[in-house]
Amino acid sequence: MATIVLKASAVAVLSVLVSLLLAVTIVPALGGVVDGNAWLMCIVCPLLISWPASAFTFWQSGRLKAAHRELARTHAQLAAAHRRLAEKARRDEMTGMLNRETFFSMLDGSRRRTDRGALLIVDADHFKRINDTYGHLTGDTALRLVSDAIKRGIRSGDLLGRIGGEEFGALLVGASAEEAAEVAERIRVEVERIRFKPDDEKVLTLTVSIGGAVCGADAAVSDVMRLADQALYEAKNSGRNRVAMANRIVAAA
Repeated sequence: MATIVLKASAVAVLSVLVSLLLAVTIVPALGGVVDGNAWLMCIVCPLLISWPASAFTFWQSGRLKAAHRELARTHAQLAAAHRRLAEKARRDEMTGMLNRETFFSMLDGSRRRTDRGALLIVDADHFKRINDTYGHLTGDTALRLVSDAIKRGIRSGDLLGRIGGEEFGALLVGASAEEAAEVAERIRVEVERIRFKPDDEKVLTLTVSIGGAVCGADAAVSDVMRLADQALYEAKNSGRNRVAMANRIVAAA
C-alpha cells in the first residue's frame, strides 16, 4: 500500500508540474494572464484528478499481477497433478512396474528405435498354490517380494512390466544373447534367495521360470513374444526354477 501511495504521489506531482508549465507557456501566448486563481487551479485540479486515478490504476495493476502469479502457481500444480496421474495410470498398483498396456506400447516403441535387445518373460512358479493355501493377501505379499527381486536383477535402463497375474516382462535394451542369459540367471537367483515365511513357521521357497528371446532388426513384437513364450514353456517343462533362451534370433518377416 505504501508503494501505491508513493507512486500515485509522484504522478500527482508530475501532473502539477506539467499543468503549471502549460499554464505559463500557453496562457500568455494567447494574451491571457496567469493570476492567483489560475495558479490554484493548476495545482488543485491535477492533485484531485491524477492522484486518485493513478492510485486506483496502481492498485488494480498490483491485483492483476497477484492474480497472474496465482494463476501460474495453480497451472503448475495442475500440471504436476496431471503428470502424477498419468504416471500412476502407467503403473501396476501392486508392484509399481509398468502395466501390461504400457509395457507393450513401450516395447513396440523401443523395437522401432533399436535393432538389438532381448525379451525375457518371467513367471512365478506354483503361485496358484500359494494363493490357495495361504490366501490372496499372502499371495500379494509374495508377489511383491518377487517383483522387487526382479527389479534388483535387471540393468539400469531396461523396461520392466507386469504383463499377467504372476507374469512379468523385461526388455533388455541392446542386450546380446549372452547378456540376456546373465540377467535372467541373476533374476532367478535373486528370487530364489527370498526368505518368505507366510505363517511365521517355515520358509517357503519362491522361484521363477524365465524364457528369453533375442530381437533381430525390425522384428515384430508378436514374433519376439512367441519365441520367448516357447522358451518359458521349455523352462517350466524342464522342472521350473530355471532359464531357457530361444536358440535363434527373431528377425523381420
